[in-house]
Amino acid sequence: MPTLSPPQALSLLKNKEYAPLYFVQGDERYYIDMLLSYFKDHILEASEKTFNLTMLYGIETKMADIIQRAQQYPIIGDKQILIIKEAQEVIDINRETGLMMLKAYLQKPNPTMLVVFFYEHKTLPANSKLSKMLQETAVMVQAKKLYENQLAAWIRNYVTAKKIAIKEEAILLLQEMVGNDLSRIAKEIDKIMLNMKEEGVITGNLVQSYVGMHRQFNVFELQNAIATKNVWEANRIVLQLMENNTSFIANVVISLLATFFSKLLLIHQTTDRSAKNLAISLKLNAYFIPQYLAAAKLYPVPTIIQHINDLQEADMALKGITSPFAKERAVLQELVYKLLHG
Repeated sequence: MPTLSPPQALSLLKNKEYAPLYFVQGDERYYIDMLLSYFKDHILEASEKTFNLTMLYGIETKMADIIQRAQQYPIIGDKQILIIKEAQEVIDINRETGLMMLKAYLQKPNPTMLVVFFYEHKTLPANSKLSKMLQETAVMVQAKKLYENQLAAWIRNYVTAKKIAIKEEAILLLQEMVGNDLSRIAKEIDKIMLNMKEEGVITGNLVQSYVGMHRQFNVFELQNAIATKNVWEANRIVLQLMENNTSFIANVVISLLATFFSKLLLIHQTTDRSAKNLAISLKLNAYFIPQYLAAAKLYPVPTIIQHINDLQEADMALKGITSPFAKERAVLQELVYKLLHG
């Protein structure tokens, strides 16, 4: 059977197209919670859940316990659901004994039972015995984190499903301020909606007002200033960052700029500089590609390599390796000076 994405699996469930066994794996918490919620709350009637919904936890469970529960028939109703959370902790899930029991069950599954494994925070190796068996006999769902260049479409779809609109700058701000944590993005959008009046459109101003994390946004502003070699703006932002944050802001800056200059180096090494190819190679939203291309013109390869070294030196200074008594403000100011004038 083909591996499904969480939205594909959800669509089939909503159409009441059920399978005897589901195996949900991956590290995207939002999708795992979404499917868990649907299996728990939207398939059985409220009156059936007491008898027909069972939840087990992998760390407390063996495959024999799971198979025994799966083979039981309902007292009332015609459908049951057996959920195994944190299935990666089931003691014998990857052992021969566990595999044999599961294989035997799948050859003649209980027609009244939906068995759902949530193999959380990780993914089975594709060539493992368990993975090969499940690919042939079960519905496998891959809940993996989205790449940065997929986030904008996801945000747009999430907002559209809520029957409101969102401005492009608001989408970009959410990405910059929250990252690719879908659960948190969803919560922040829901929070904005609760505070909206009659606008019906999420704007950049609304995001800045309610999402918070203004420090992170300023860090991205600093990256933009360095990308364009805007000395005055970069120094203004550095002063603001140091005034508004007591510690650790330099670590955030170094991490962000190390990624930025690494991406510039990759641009110089890439022959196909089309927006589509660079978006894939750099794992960026295509909206940002012109900015990176412009920055690559300002920063030739030798300069980029020198700046990566500058960032490493600043990191070691902050950790006390090269400068035991270095002050964060001084390290950050010296670093920004080198990046702008090197």
